Amino acid sequence: MITSAIRVALADDHALLREGLRQILTAQDDIVVVGEAGDSAGALAVVAAEKPDVVLLDVEMPGEDVTVTVRKMKAASPGTEVIILSMYDRHHLVQSLLALGIKGYLLKSVAGEQVVAAIRSATAEDGNIVLSISAQSLSAASDFDNVLSDRERAVLQLAASAMSNIQIASRLSLTEATVKRHLHNIFTKLDAVSRIDAVNKAVARSLILPPEPDGAGPAHRP
Repeated sequence: MITSAIRVALADDHALLREGLRQILTAQDDIVVVGEAGDSAGALAVVAAEKPDVVLLDVEMPGEDVTVTVRKMKAASPGTEVIILSMYDRHHLVQSLLALGIKGYLLKSVAGEQVVAAIRSATAEDGNIVLSISAQSLSAASDFDNVLSDRERAVLQLAASAMSNIQIASRLSLTEATVKRHLHNIFTKLDAVSRIDAVNKAVARSLILPPEPDGAGPAHRP
């Protein structure tokens, strides 16, 4: 094993998949597996303890939402690059994760050499982001960029910070009725049933910024 080997952690709740990945990676002269986990808490513990160069992270492990896990991994080990492994080709999730700084999103149907190539790319000085998703998904992702107007995004961003309709109206120099109309349109476009639902969906699609963690959270009423 060469001294500059890329240190990789595996995070997937399927032991058989982890075993297969381990066999593929340990067969490479420039890669070493330094830890494994089967849930989000275990994955965070491995990343915090080992500070790997790359973590291969299953998108749907038991525990916290993958976006929360990625944020915590980046906080625990800023130098660790994250490559997502998924069974699903979901454009809005890809967008949300890209905004968090992941270096790859690979479908689990890819060949082993593609995973190896993605790991090497993630640690290269000018490494590119590696995406293994369909052209249809990329097209749909671009369509979502304009799903809300600039004014609707502004209204929802303020709603995410727990402002009331009156407060939003005052901040944006609108009438309360106009704010209600914008919220109604937002709910329709996002297929949302409440402010919380609309905020969560908009954040997942990177349409607005996540609310501050110490905020009171958005109100329920439109």
